[in-house]
Amino acid sequence: MAGSHSRERTALIVTVLNEAHSIDALLDSVAAQTVRPDELVLADGGSTDRTLEHVRQWSARLPLKVLSVPGANISRGRNAAIAATDAELIAVTDAGVRLDREWLARLQAQMRSEVDVVSGFFVADPHSLFERALGATTLPDVSDIDPHRFLPSSRSVLFRKAVWQKVGGYPEWLDYCEDLVFDLALRRRGCRFRFAPDAVARFRPRSTLAAFGRQYYLYARGDGKADLWRARHAIRYAAYVLMVRLLLKRSRARWLLPVGVIAYTRRPVQRLQLGRLGWRERPIAIGLVPLIRLVGDLAKMLGYPVGVLWRVRSGWTSRSLS
Repeated sequence: MAGSHSRERTALIVTVLNEAHSIDALLDSVAAQTVRPDELVLADGGSTDRTLEHVRQWSARLPLKVLSVPGANISRGRNAAIAATDAELIAVTDAGVRLDREWLARLQAQMRSEVDVVSGFFVADPHSLFERALGATTLPDVSDIDPHRFLPSSRSVLFRKAVWQKVGGYPEWLDYCEDLVFDLALRRRGCRFRFAPDAVARFRPRSTLAAFGRQYYLYARGDGKADLWRARHAIRYAAYVLMVRLLLKRSRARWLLPVGVIAYTRRPVQRLQLGRLGWRERPIAIGLVPLIRLVGDLAKMLGYPVGVLWRVRSGWTSRSLS
């Protein structure tokens, strides 16, 4: 394969916890890869359902190694899985994901001698109209990505084990946003990134508004713990303060509110691809977009200060996080 390192072994690592409902879809997509990993290492965080029974059924078809790390968070599970392999290249994805058949082949094709990290891409795999609207609202299209600034999700990434060692692995003190902190550590150490937009992992968005709100609360709490995106969070607070002031005042400037909502939701509505929806579904999907935006923003505004408070009480600083 052009550009790939055929002599470098590749391990795919995954963390799992109570994924009996989704693990078969992931492992089936691994088995269907046009280029399979040399090793598949699963770190189980203490599943109490039938996850491990499902996994064992794939042992004859996949080069499986299963680790038991009860109570481990995602970072610790990933670090344990990476430490357990002697492969030179590490591919990472998550439970609940389906990988396109060419996913690993396309990541490997971009792993040249001058590259340390290959960033794959990820898209929504919706099972309902709400999940479709959620994916359109929260996930970028590939056309929205700046390849030079893109920080890969650990749903879809390939990197050299040597650079994982260089930065000390995934941050085990962090329960959410751990992949962003890992990415930023790699950037600071001068690691060279390459974008592979056609290496696609598909994952199902949260199925309810409550589950989504909890997800974004935890993400924002992780931002606060890791001291990420201060300006972005500050702008959000300021925008909502301004919006509330406009609502409370009898001001001619109220016309700015609907203009702002339209501007804030325009791109997600474009990503809905309304032409693929029925006439009855379209207004529902469009109406869900501002609702999802609102719930997501409120969840972030609640979660971020909780993370900041944790960081202050723990004595962490921006310097210590690096």
